[in-house]
Amino acid sequence: MTINNQLIQACIRKERRAQYELYKSSYGILMAVCLRYERNKEDAEFLLNKAFLKILNNLESYAPEVPFEAWIRRITINTAIDEYRKAQRSKVDYVEEPMQLAALSEMDYNEAEKQFDAEELIALVQQLPPVSQKVFNLYIIDGYNHKEIAEQLGMSEGTSKWHLSSARKKLQEMMRKKMDNDNVA
Repeated sequence: MTINNQLIQACIRKERRAQYELYKSSYGILMAVCLRYERNKEDAEFLLNKAFLKILNNLESYAPEVPFEAWIRRITINTAIDEYRKAQRSKVDYVEEPMQLAALSEMDYNEAEKQFDAEELIALVQQLPPVSQKVFNLYIIDGYNHKEIAEQLGMSEGTSKWHLSSARKKLQEMMRKKMDNDNVA
């Protein structure tokens, strides 16, 4: 994604057409990030708009030596984390009980790769419990380590590791079930 400096300067001057052009240019990238953190499109769009507003409000602090796409992705991820924290404060705390899973044998990932496209995998990730989904996305997709995740989400490193392990096991199980169902049909 290449954004010219003139467009950024026009956005800083609060020119609506420039802001709209920037929105159109970055929509796909930002929506892809938001869909990893929200279960439905409406919530993802809400998150995207909130993140885009932060992008517009902070354009003056953008340093041109940093790739613009990386900068807007980071703001969007941080916005998703902020929204998660805000939602957690307003909810009644609960403890997620670990599921008793049967021992899983190694999955033939080459076979899984042939049978699953990106949209199907995203749909499976979105079926994970909300906290496990966020930990999975932050660790696997966004490259955070467990210490950073624990700090961001207000949990211990051990809890972060448990959620990642649980998410992986649940995804393996869902993939196996889908493959079995597809083979039967």
